[in-house]
Amino acid sequence: MTAFTVALVLVVAAAGLLRWRRPAWYWLAFGATLAALRVLVRYRSVMDACGLTVPSARWRLSLARATNQPIPEPRPPRIRRLRPTRTGLVLRLKLRPGQDVFDIAAASDRLRHSFSMFGVTSREVRSGVVEVRMTGYDVLKRVQMPAETETRAIRVPVALREDGSVHYRDYRAIPHALTLGATESGKSVYQRNLVAGLAPLDVALVGIDCKQGVELFPLARRFSALADSPDTAAELLDALVARMADVYRLIRTQQRITVDTPDAEIAADIWDLPDELRPTPVVVLVDEVAELALYATKEEEKRRDRIITALVRLAQLGRAAGIYLEICGQRFGSELGKGITMLRAQLTGRTAHRLNDETSANMAFGDIAPDAALAAIQIPAELRGLAIAGDASGGWHRIRAPHTSLRQAVNLCNRYADRTPDLPELAPFRPATGTATELVPSAKAFPATA
Repeated sequence: MTAFTVALVLVVAAAGLLRWRRPAWYWLAFGATLAALRVLVRYRSVMDACGLTVPSARWRLSLARATNQPIPEPRPPRIRRLRPTRTGLVLRLKLRPGQDVFDIAAASDRLRHSFSMFGVTSREVRSGVVEVRMTGYDVLKRVQMPAETETRAIRVPVALREDGSVHYRDYRAIPHALTLGATESGKSVYQRNLVAGLAPLDVALVGIDCKQGVELFPLARRFSALADSPDTAAELLDALVARMADVYRLIRTQQRITVDTPDAEIAADIWDLPDELRPTPVVVLVDEVAELALYATKEEEKRRDRIITALVRLAQLGRAAGIYLEICGQRFGSELGKGITMLRAQLTGRTAHRLNDETSANMAFGDIAPDAALAAIQIPAELRGLAIAGDASGGWHRIRAPHTSLRQAVNLCNRYADRTPDLPELAPFRPATGTATELVPSAKAFPATA
């Protein structure tokens, strides 16, 4: 008996230590089994208390009355599958007649408390089938991406969602995106994860960093073109517009719309072209969009209009030509001038880290999900990297990118430097990748003060 007591105390102590220091290990070792038993035991009573049951069928009620039997209890949604994951449980339910997926979504917070889980979200799989994802611990506190992710062409994992699933940046589904975040909010880390995910792929990276290149130029060996000033950015965007026109001319000549060609082979964008003819897709990263929209003189105003016009044209027409935009900034509002709201309308993906003002949050989500705008301004300052991600469909999630240092991102870009495509139209903007002594200004340029 003493040995059993000692063993039990050791197991309880180990479980408590794992829950404190390694919640993922605790969940896989103990939490998933306990949570699954808790859900199965409490399921019927919890669903009844949350109003997620329906009365029995009329023929059952009539049969009970005719045979003088007890009235059948209300029926909850039928459990079709209960599957543990590395972060929680996935419960797939078959709805009863008269129930709706919004009933499950509205009861998510009550289900979270009743089943003693950290978070509960739901989505409709198909008509009448709902998938409820329950997380057993705070997966965004210490982000650990799964060892295996589904990486495809122009689709990269960049963060982890609050329900434990992976958040992907899929350029074919969402061609252009807007990413906002105040200083020290984690926006740069999100951008590094994006570049790190794109580095091994067959894609050309083009950067515009008006802070003299301090954010993107360390990653220069993987970039086909970089601009570090508004003047260079204007010329680079004009070159991208010219490339877009050339790609469209190529697609037009290769459309194969003759009567003897099957309809499935008709080309409408670069992904319909044969592999040997397909141009390299281009991802354009703009680090600080406000710097491109500001001006103080008439000449700078002309340059600003030229830049914004080029960005709007790329956002409207660039998808089929394989040119995708990632617009980043600390501030994004209508006061940036003419064309800004038109540009925003073309940016389907929206990601907002901690913001300093409500106007930027409304510019990010006000036109698609007002409740997401409220969630964005409530992100605390100590949770760097936490963000709200949504799209034009109105759906949104809390996400957090794993911490990637600048050194790690640089090493990854250097490893895949041989995959950097050489685009002739962007050759004048190819960054110089010399030695450190060649790239760093001389110390004489910064004399010491007395």
